[in-house]
Amino acid sequence: MSGEGPESVPTSADPRSKRPTKKRALTPVSEQAAHLDALFAKPDQEIRFPTGDKKPRLAAPPEIVTNVQGSSAGAGSGEFHVYKASRRRENERLRVMDEELKKEQEKQEFERRRAENGTKDDEKTRKNREKREKKKAAKLRAIQADKSKSNTEAAKAAKSGGDDSGDGDGGGDGKNEGSDAGLQPISAVMAAAAETARAEASNGNGTPGSAQTPGIVIHDDD
Repeated sequence: MSGEGPESVPTSADPRSKRPTKKRALTPVSEQAAHLDALFAKPDQEIRFPTGDKKPRLAAPPEIVTNVQGSSAGAGSGEFHVYKASRRRENERLRVMDEELKKEQEKQEFERRRAENGTKDDEKTRKNREKREKKKAAKLRAIQADKSKSNTEAAKAAKSGGDDSGDGDGGGDGKNEGSDAGLQPISAVMAAAAETARAEASNGNGTPGSAQTPGIVIHDDD
């Protein structure tokens, strides 16, 4: 029996072999690690990212095909396919132009609607602001009216109080004057009676003490 030979090793994995290592299916983690290793291998190298121009380029206007032949066997049968390719390119160009026109119209419509909405919002804001200002002005006018009314009532009350005090003083003076006017004749009569009594007493007895006080005279009937 022959002995066991050396373990079988893939030729690409043998360090003595110069064949390139076979590539395996990479997992997402190993693929990302490989990309990072490639990036860090040359840190000074400038990395350019694709700009990704989304705007399609328009093909050049096609040449006018004046003579178009059919796709039948014979000389010049390939001109039909040339015409079809030219027509396809023209249709593509027209389609791109229509898309650009549609986008432009949609943009204009959007700008118009946005302007209208902005105008409506501004108008609504202006009306609300005017309402607030009117309410504030009405409130201020009401406060001023209340203040003026209270001031007027206070002035009227002060004026009516002064008139009442003046009338009271006048009434009192009139009453005193009336009473004095009524009392003056009585005092005059009493003074005249006293003078008459003194005169009679001085003429009759000569002594002022014998004179009787004037008043009610009672006569006794014998």
